[in-house]
Amino acid sequence: MLDTLNQDARICASDWISQCIGIERLCFSTFKTKQPGGCTRVRDFFMRAVIQRVTSCEVRTDNQIVGKIGPGLVVLLGISRSDEAKDAEYLSDKLIHLRIFEDEKGKMNSSLLETGGQIMIISQFTLLGNCRKGRRPSFVEAAPPEEARRLYEYFVSQVKSKNIPVATGQFQAKMAVSLVNDGPVTLVVESK
Repeated sequence: MLDTLNQDARICASDWISQCIGIERLCFSTFKTKQPGGCTRVRDFFMRAVIQRVTSCEVRTDNQIVGKIGPGLVVLLGISRSDEAKDAEYLSDKLIHLRIFEDEKGKMNSSLLETGGQIMIISQFTLLGNCRKGRRPSFVEAAPPEEARRLYEYFVSQVKSKNIPVATGQFQAKMAVSLVNDGPVTLVVESK
């Protein structure tokens, strides 16, 4: 029985490695055997956004205001090691078209584009924290700073290209974020 499980685990690992061939960065997917003859993936890490509908938001660094918006969305953006430009394109498009603003009937049926709202985009690598083991989060799934900055700036440019007023936090800085959550409406959206 143990030999069968070990063989199944090797086959599963082999299939997983085959799927990762051609990817230039590390694949950090985790897998486990479920029953003899197969495996399932436990978790993959993707570009992740926590979005909040707000009436206002202000970001300060060193007690100076670096960004400020009125009604719209606050986006806390976490970028993983496996993310690419297509993840930023998908997620930025998803967020500006997400129907989470009230229409004239009071239903969540309007998007940021339709309401003319603003957006605050804040880089936050801690969204990729893994707290499954121990008491200290692991951030190995988060993209290295240079790669994260490139994709963060690309994400911001994608939103700006839709003529939406954009404010940002300061990348890799300690920030104080003040906001008034409207609703409250808070959602987690991933790129895959």
